[in-house]
Amino acid sequence: MNEKDFQEILDIGIALSSEHDLSKLLDKILSKAQEVTGADGGSIYLVKKDKMIFKASRNKTLLEKFGPEKMKEIVKTFVIPVTKKSMAGYTVVTGKLLNISDVKNIPSSADYSYDPAFDKKYGYDTVSMLVIPMINRDGEVTGVLQLINSMENGHPVAFKTSHEKIISSFSSQAAISIANAELNEDLKNAHFDTIFRLSEAAECRDKETANHIKRVSHYSRLLSEKLGWSPEACELIFWSSPMHDIGKLGIPDAILQKPGPLTPEERAVMEQHTVIGALVLKDSSIPVIAKSRIVALTHHEKYDGTGYPQKIKGEDIPLEGRIVALADVYDALSSKRVYKPPMPEEKVISILKEGKGTHFDPVLIELLLENMKKIAEIREEFSDKESDYDNFLNIKTIDLKTLLKQER
Repeated sequence: MNEKDFQEILDIGIALSSEHDLSKLLDKILSKAQEVTGADGGSIYLVKKDKMIFKASRNKTLLEKFGPEKMKEIVKTFVIPVTKKSMAGYTVVTGKLLNISDVKNIPSSADYSYDPAFDKKYGYDTVSMLVIPMINRDGEVTGVLQLINSMENGHPVAFKTSHEKIISSFSSQAAISIANAELNEDLKNAHFDTIFRLSEAAECRDKETANHIKRVSHYSRLLSEKLGWSPEACELIFWSSPMHDIGKLGIPDAILQKPGPLTPEERAVMEQHTVIGALVLKDSSIPVIAKSRIVALTHHEKYDGTGYPQKIKGEDIPLEGRIVALADVYDALSSKRVYKPPMPEEKVISILKEGKGTHFDPVLIELLLENMKKIAEIREEFSDKESDYDNFLNIKTIDLKTLLKQER
């Protein structure tokens, strides 16, 4: 490896070590690998026990052909077993790199083969491939970096021996960076899982399902994306919106679960769940908790100032509160509850339109209506089953030993 290559590896290592978000890191790894080798495309598999998880992909030709939105559909995550039959699997099992000049000429005697199904489906022509194991400090293969079609003068050519050396060194650095990013991701997920479970506890007292808060989270993120928020801001509202009703933990059962209409006095107590939620979440410097406090306090305010608890109106209501207000009401109308069937879609839309500028932010109403196809997909993905309406229905028959078993 010459001095130029060494400096390049050093620069890449510094760039990778500064990125702690796993998705961004994987994209950066692929981008740098393409830059070094002139590859048209590439993908990354992460190894978990006896399985490989397809986690990231980039392809210049397909991006130009289909655009970014379609590419997101094309390169969705999937899981495959680790076997020698695939080139990625072979690399995991043996720890050896593969440099294939033409995938159509792989000998029939080889342990591995190339599956052309993807090429046929999307009109792509894979020729050369460089498949590199990503090896951690303990010598374990924790991932696979696949590069496709090294390009020269617009045509695919074989990857060079020099590419093997520099990408092998690069992959080792990448493996360490991925391990660090996964640890960071695990810690983040632990925090968010705790938030979700606390939110679920509040919803269970009100006979809501866990899927209600999942749907509200996804609707809220969709609306924030359509508003042009940054990915970080969209992620923040995704995880803060489940806490919107956390204050219901402080409302007496006699009021929260009353089958009939509430008296004015009971209604006043019920409305305090917004303030209770804000009090529970106050004085935290953690961004998602601070954002959750705003959501909990303001998601029952109305655009015309007739909501509660502060009766603020218009843009004085924090945008997070306006977003979750719409997501929450839409889900309440369109979903089944223990006391009512789901409302027909036409009726739901009619009610939302009636509330435009009075209950709801007019801009958010328009965004929701423009994206009903995606909204319907979310509703379908997180639809409720009969068993979801009472998680503790069969509590007397639960095998308690299963609750002691630890996840492996």
